[in-house]
Amino acid sequence: MTTRINHVFKGHKTLLGNRYVTYAEVELPLKYELFKKSKDGFDWGNSSASSIQLAFSILHQLSDAEFAQNNAVVFCNDIIKGLASRDWILNSLDIINWIKNTPDGEEVLKTKAQTMRVSQPSPKAFKKIKRNMVKDICKELRITQKNLAEILEVPEGTVSSWAVKNEIPRLGKKAIEFYIQSRRNQEVVDSYKNFVKLLQTA
Repeated sequence: MTTRINHVFKGHKTLLGNRYVTYAEVELPLKYELFKKSKDGFDWGNSSASSIQLAFSILHQLSDAEFAQNNAVVFCNDIIKGLASRDWILNSLDIINWIKNTPDGEEVLKTKAQTMRVSQPSPKAFKKIKRNMVKDICKELRITQKNLAEILEVPEGTVSSWAVKNEIPRLGKKAIEFYIQSRRNQEVVDSYKNFVKLLQTA
Protein backbone atom coordinates (compact mmCIF):
# COMPACT_ATOMS: atom_id res chain seq x y z
CA MET A 1 0.00 0.00 0.00
CA THR A 2 2.94 2.35 0.62
CA THR A 3 3.65 2.73 -3.11
CA ARG A 4 0.19 4.19 -3.64
CA ILE A 5 0.23 6.40 -0.53
CA ASN A 6 3.19 8.36 -1.94
CA HIS A 7 1.50 9.03 -5.28
CA VAL A 8 -0.68 12.02 -6.15
CA PHE A 9 -3.38 12.82 -8.67
CA LYS A 10 -2.90 16.11 -10.54
CA GLY A 11 -5.39 18.04 -12.66
CA HIS A 12 -4.68 20.83 -15.13
CA LYS A 13 -6.88 22.95 -17.39
CA THR A 14 -5.22 24.74 -20.29
CA LEU A 15 -6.09 28.34 -21.11
CA LEU A 16 -8.32 27.04 -23.89
CA GLY A 17 -10.16 24.73 -21.51
CA ASN A 18 -8.64 21.34 -22.34
CA ARG A 19 -8.39 19.12 -19.25
CA TYR A 20 -5.62 16.71 -18.24
CA VAL A 21 -5.36 14.43 -15.20
CA THR A 22 -2.32 12.38 -14.17
CA TYR A 23 -1.59 9.81 -11.47
CA ALA A 24 2.04 9.30 -10.40
CA GLU A 25 3.00 11.50 -13.40
CA VAL A 26 1.27 9.27 -15.98
CA GLU A 27 -2.04 9.96 -17.73
CA LEU A 28 -5.06 8.73 -15.78
CA PRO A 29 -7.13 6.38 -18.01
CA LEU A 30 -10.81 7.22 -18.57
CA LYS A 31 -11.85 3.55 -18.11
CA TYR A 32 -14.78 3.88 -20.53
CA GLU A 33 -14.78 0.10 -20.94
CA LEU A 34 -15.84 -0.23 -17.28
CA PHE A 35 -17.86 2.92 -16.69
CA LYS A 36 -18.95 5.36 -19.40
CA LYS A 37 -20.69 8.32 -17.84
CA SER A 38 -19.16 11.11 -19.92
CA LYS A 39 -18.57 11.76 -23.62
CA ASP A 40 -16.15 14.62 -23.00
CA GLY A 41 -13.43 13.15 -20.79
CA PHE A 42 -12.80 14.48 -17.29
CA ASP A 43 -13.92 17.64 -15.52
CA TRP A 44 -14.02 18.98 -11.96
CA GLY A 45 -15.47 21.76 -9.84
CA ASN A 46 -19.03 20.56 -10.50
CA SER A 47 -21.17 17.42 -10.39
CA SER A 48 -21.45 16.87 -14.15
CA ALA A 49 -21.12 13.52 -15.93
CA SER A 50 -17.46 14.36 -16.69
CA SER A 51 -16.79 14.97 -12.99
CA ILE A 52 -18.41 11.65 -12.09
CA GLN A 53 -16.19 10.00 -14.73
CA LEU A 54 -13.14 11.47 -12.99
CA ALA A 55 -14.45 10.30 -9.61
CA PHE A 56 -14.80 6.75 -10.94
CA SER A 57 -11.32 6.69 -12.50
CA ILE A 58 -9.66 7.97 -9.33
CA LEU A 59 -11.50 5.49 -7.12
CA HIS A 60 -10.83 2.64 -9.54
CA GLN A 61 -7.11 3.40 -9.35
CA LEU A 62 -7.15 2.76 -5.60
CA SER A 63 -9.99 0.24 -5.21
CA ASP A 64 -11.93 -1.91 -7.70
CA ALA A 65 -14.52 -1.45 -10.44
CA GLU A 66 -17.56 -2.37 -8.34
CA PHE A 67 -16.61 -0.08 -5.46
CA ALA A 68 -15.78 2.76 -7.86
CA GLN A 69 -19.13 2.39 -9.66
CA ASN A 70 -21.11 2.32 -6.43
CA ASN A 71 -19.34 5.34 -4.90
CA ALA A 72 -18.48 7.56 -7.88
CA VAL A 73 -21.38 9.99 -7.37
CA VAL A 74 -20.78 10.33 -3.62
CA PHE A 75 -17.03 10.84 -4.14
CA CYS A 76 -17.77 13.39 -6.84
CA ASN A 77 -20.02 15.40 -4.51
CA ASP A 78 -17.62 15.07 -1.55
CA ILE A 79 -14.31 15.74 -3.32
CA ILE A 80 -14.36 16.38 -7.08
CA LYS A 81 -17.05 19.08 -6.89
CA GLY A 82 -14.79 21.10 -4.58
CA LEU A 83 -11.84 21.18 -7.03
CA ALA A 84 -12.75 24.58 -8.44
CA SER A 85 -9.29 25.76 -9.50
CA ARG A 86 -7.52 25.30 -12.84
CA ASP A 87 -4.77 23.21 -11.20
CA TRP A 88 -5.18 20.84 -8.26
CA ILE A 89 -3.44 17.97 -6.46
CA LEU A 90 -5.05 15.11 -4.52
CA ASN A 91 -2.92 12.90 -2.28
CA SER A 92 -3.58 9.15 -2.49
CA LEU A 93 -3.51 8.88 1.30
CA ASP A 94 -6.43 11.31 1.65
CA ILE A 95 -8.46 9.32 -0.88
CA ILE A 96 -7.59 6.02 0.84
CA ASN A 97 -8.82 7.50 4.13
CA TRP A 98 -12.04 8.54 2.37
CA ILE A 99 -12.48 4.97 1.09
CA LYS A 100 -11.88 3.57 4.61
CA ASN A 101 -14.82 5.60 5.90
CA THR A 102 -17.26 4.01 3.42
CA PRO A 103 -19.11 0.68 3.89
CA ASP A 104 -16.80 -2.23 2.92
CA GLY A 105 -14.00 0.26 2.22
CA GLU A 106 -11.44 -1.46 4.46
CA GLU A 107 -12.06 -4.84 2.81
CA VAL A 108 -11.80 -3.37 -0.68
CA LEU A 109 -8.43 -1.77 0.15
CA LYS A 110 -7.08 -5.05 1.53
CA THR A 111 -8.13 -6.92 -1.61
CA LYS A 112 -6.60 -4.22 -3.82
CA ALA A 113 -3.31 -4.36 -1.89
CA GLN A 114 -3.13 -8.15 -2.33
CA THR A 115 -3.85 -7.86 -6.05
CA MET A 116 -1.11 -5.26 -6.48
CA ARG A 117 1.44 -7.55 -4.81
CA VAL A 118 0.58 -10.32 -7.26
CA SER A 119 0.49 -8.22 -10.42
CA GLN A 120 2.12 -4.82 -10.85
CA PRO A 121 1.25 -3.01 -14.11
CA SER A 122 4.05 -2.54 -16.60
CA PRO A 123 5.34 1.06 -16.86
CA LYS A 124 5.09 0.69 -20.65
CA ALA A 125 1.31 0.46 -20.31
CA PHE A 126 1.17 4.14 -19.33
CA LYS A 127 1.81 7.21 -21.39
CA LYS A 128 4.20 9.67 -19.78
CA ILE A 129 2.98 13.25 -19.67
CA LYS A 130 5.54 15.96 -20.37
CA ARG A 131 3.57 19.04 -21.29
CA ASN A 132 4.91 22.47 -22.11
CA MET A 133 2.54 25.38 -21.49
CA VAL A 134 3.82 27.55 -24.35
CA LYS A 135 3.88 24.70 -26.87
CA ASP A 136 0.40 23.58 -25.80
CA ILE A 137 -1.01 27.09 -26.25
CA CYS A 138 0.64 27.50 -29.67
CA LYS A 139 -0.63 24.09 -30.77
CA GLU A 140 -4.19 24.83 -29.66
CA LEU A 141 -4.17 28.27 -31.30
CA ARG A 142 -2.40 26.86 -34.40
CA ILE A 143 0.30 29.50 -34.28
CA THR A 144 4.08 29.56 -33.85
CA GLN A 145 6.00 30.95 -30.87
CA LYS A 146 6.98 33.84 -33.14
CA ASN A 147 3.29 34.52 -33.85
CA LEU A 148 2.55 34.42 -30.11
CA ALA A 149 5.31 36.96 -29.46
CA GLU A 150 3.85 39.24 -32.15
CA ILE A 151 0.32 38.92 -30.70
CA LEU A 152 1.54 39.78 -27.19
CA GLU A 153 3.92 42.47 -28.53
CA VAL A 154 6.93 41.02 -26.68
CA PRO A 155 10.35 39.94 -28.01
CA GLU A 156 10.45 36.44 -29.53
CA GLY A 157 13.21 35.62 -27.02
CA THR A 158 10.80 36.27 -24.16
CA VAL A 159 8.37 33.63 -25.41
CA SER A 160 11.28 31.24 -26.06
CA SER A 161 12.40 31.78 -22.46
CA TRP A 162 8.90 30.93 -21.21
CA ALA A 163 8.99 27.73 -23.26
CA VAL A 164 12.40 26.71 -21.86
CA LYS A 165 11.32 27.38 -18.26
CA ASN A 166 7.84 25.94 -18.96
CA GLU A 167 6.43 28.89 -17.08
CA ILE A 168 4.37 31.90 -18.17
CA PRO A 169 4.22 34.95 -15.87
CA ARG A 170 0.84 36.07 -14.57
CA LEU A 171 0.61 39.09 -16.87
CA GLY A 172 1.54 36.92 -19.84
CA LYS A 173 -1.26 34.49 -19.00
CA LYS A 174 -3.73 37.37 -18.63
CA ALA A 175 -2.69 38.75 -22.03
CA ILE A 176 -3.13 35.33 -23.66
CA GLU A 177 -6.54 34.87 -22.02
CA PHE A 178 -7.58 38.33 -23.26
CA TYR A 179 -6.44 37.44 -26.79
CA ILE A 180 -8.32 34.12 -26.72
CA GLN A 181 -11.50 35.84 -25.49
CA SER A 182 -11.16 38.55 -28.16
CA ARG A 183 -10.76 35.87 -30.81
CA ARG A 184 -13.85 34.06 -29.58
CA ASN A 185 -15.81 37.32 -29.60
CA GLN A 186 -14.69 37.97 -33.17
CA GLU A 187 -15.84 34.49 -34.19
CA VAL A 188 -19.28 35.27 -32.73
CA VAL A 189 -19.41 38.56 -34.65
CA ASP A 190 -18.34 36.83 -37.89
CA SER A 191 -20.98 34.12 -37.41
CA TYR A 192 -23.64 36.79 -36.87
CA LYS A 193 -22.57 38.65 -40.03
CA ASN A 194 -22.72 35.44 -42.06
CA PHE A 195 -26.17 34.72 -40.63
CA VAL A 196 -27.38 38.20 -41.63
CA LYS A 197 -26.03 37.69 -45.17
CA LEU A 198 -27.90 34.40 -45.44
CA LEU A 199 -31.13 36.13 -44.36
CA GLN A 200 -30.62 38.89 -46.91
CA THR A 201 -30.06 36.44 -49.76
CA ALA A 202 -32.94 34.14 -48.75
